[in-house]
Amino acid sequence: MATKEKESSYEALRRKRVEENKKRMEELNLTKLAQALKPISSVKKKPRTPRQAIAVLPVRRSSRVAELPPPSYKEVLIEPLGRPRSNGGKRNLLNRVYATDKDRQYALERAIELQSGLDETSSFVKPMLQSHVTGGFWLGLPQHFCKDHLPKYDEIMTLTDEDGNEWQTKYLDRKTGLSGGWKGFAVDHDLVDGDALVFQLIKPTKFQVHIIRVNPHEDDTNDVSETPDVSHLDNNAKRSRKRK
Repeated sequence: MATKEKESSYEALRRKRVEENKKRMEELNLTKLAQALKPISSVKKKPRTPRQAIAVLPVRRSSRVAELPPPSYKEVLIEPLGRPRSNGGKRNLLNRVYATDKDRQYALERAIELQSGLDETSSFVKPMLQSHVTGGFWLGLPQHFCKDHLPKYDEIMTLTDEDGNEWQTKYLDRKTGLSGGWKGFAVDHDLVDGDALVFQLIKPTKFQVHIIRVNPHEDDTNDVSETPDVSHLDNNAKRSRKRK
């Protein structure tokens, strides 16, 4: 009986507190706020109507323009006048040939000898390396020469070979060397590792370039091999004279 009385008193206290809490919530309008926080029913989205396909109609043009061929926007490279075309194309870097020290020294000595007949203050000798004639195609110039004779800003330099043909190259002042255009000059003249070049400044932005080949003996050997062997004709002539 005691336990039942305790439970009934506990329930009575709980109900009393619940009623008090409800009254406080009503006084503070908390019940209305709770109802306002209930999730609002989601608004149904209208189905998206597909766009109507627009009929493609031919562009109206005058008869005079319509008869002309369609314009071509493809870039066409124009070969500069006075410059021989290069038939070498890209060089195979796997087939690089390195000059021997003996051949390299021979070409350098000949270039120095050629420079001795020029004004040495406005000329210099530049031996060719693989980086000059294959791959990067960058030609660094002597810094002291650039400081004394070349412009203090980037400029277009003209290279003239011994036949009078000209090539336009880009001179970079800060890097003291030739960049754009030097590849065309090197490929067109078949420059290889070990060749020695003599640069003579004939104008403020123009070089006369003399090329000393690292293997000049190849032409001589070819000339000898092409000469016909006529020794047997001389021997036959001598024999015929003895018989007479």
